[in-house]
Amino acid sequence: MNRKIKTMLALTTALAIAAPAGAQTIPDRGTVNVNGAKVFYKATGSGQPLILIHGYPLSGELFKNNRAALAQNFRVITVDLPGFGGSTTPSRTASIENYATTMLAFMDAVKIDKAIVGGMSMGGMTLLQMYKQAPERFKGLIFIDTTADAAAPAEAGNWRGTAQQAEMMGVSSLVPALLPRMLTGKSRMEMPNQVEFLSNLVKQASLNGAIGGANALAARPDANPILPTIGVPTLLVFGVEDNVTPIELAMKMQKGIVGSKLVLIPGAGHAATFEKAAAASAAMLDWAKTIR
Repeated sequence: MNRKIKTMLALTTALAIAAPAGAQTIPDRGTVNVNGAKVFYKATGSGQPLILIHGYPLSGELFKNNRAALAQNFRVITVDLPGFGGSTTPSRTASIENYATTMLAFMDAVKIDKAIVGGMSMGGMTLLQMYKQAPERFKGLIFIDTTADAAAPAEAGNWRGTAQQAEMMGVSSLVPALLPRMLTGKSRMEMPNQVEFLSNLVKQASLNGAIGGANALAARPDANPILPTIGVPTLLVFGVEDNVTPIELAMKMQKGIVGSKLVLIPGAGHAATFEKAAAASAAMLDWAKTIR
C-alpha cells in the first residue's frame, strides 16, 4: 500500500472516530414520517447532536436566535412537534406520551442513537416522558420553563377552553391570550418585533395541532416520579419573570433531580430562550460543553 493511500485511510479513520455518531449524517433540513405524523426539522453546526423541542403552540423557530451560538460546538437540531410549524398530524388526538414516542422515533429516523436534548414548556414535559421511555438515549437533559406537575383542575380547564376557542374561533384567536404569558410586559412594550415573531409562530400552528396540544397539556401525567430516576447531567433554564412555570417550579424540579443545575434568566418570561436569547444560549452552551 503506497504512502498516499495510507494517509487517506488514516485521515478517514480519524474523522470517523472524531465525528459523534449520527451528527454528520443529518441534512440541514428535512421531513420524516414517524408515528403517523410528518415531522419537520432544521439542523445547523457540527459536533455531537443537541436536539431542541419547542412549547405550545410554537415551533422549532422559537430557538432561531439560539442556533448560531450553540452551533459553535454542536449539531443543533430544532424539531417541530406534530401539527406545529412545518410538521403535520392527521389527528386532533394528542398526548404528551405520544409526542415523546414520536420524538424518539424521530431520533431513530435521523439515526441519532444518543443526544443532549432540551425541551421548553410542553417540550420539556415531552422530554420527561422521552426519558421515562428510553433513558439510554440521553447524554444530557435541558429543561426550559417547564414543569413535572400534572395540570391542576383550574389549569386543565383553561387548556380545554383553549382547545375549544381554537375550534370555534381559529388558531389566530389564541394570540392575545398567549403572548402575555410568553413575554414580559417590558418586552411587549419595547420589542414589537418579538411580539410579531411569536404571534406568527402561533398562527402557523394547524388546527389539529392547537386542539391536540391544548388537550394534551390538560391531561398531562404527573412526571414528578421521573425526576429522581434521572441519571444524566441536567440543566434547568427558567425566566425570572415566568408567570406560567414560575421559579418555584424550577426549584422543585432542581430539588428532585440529583446534581442538576439551575440558571435563572433575569428579565425573561416563559419564552426565556427567545426573549433573552444571548443569556439563555450562553447558559446552555457553557453547560453542554462539559458533557462528553
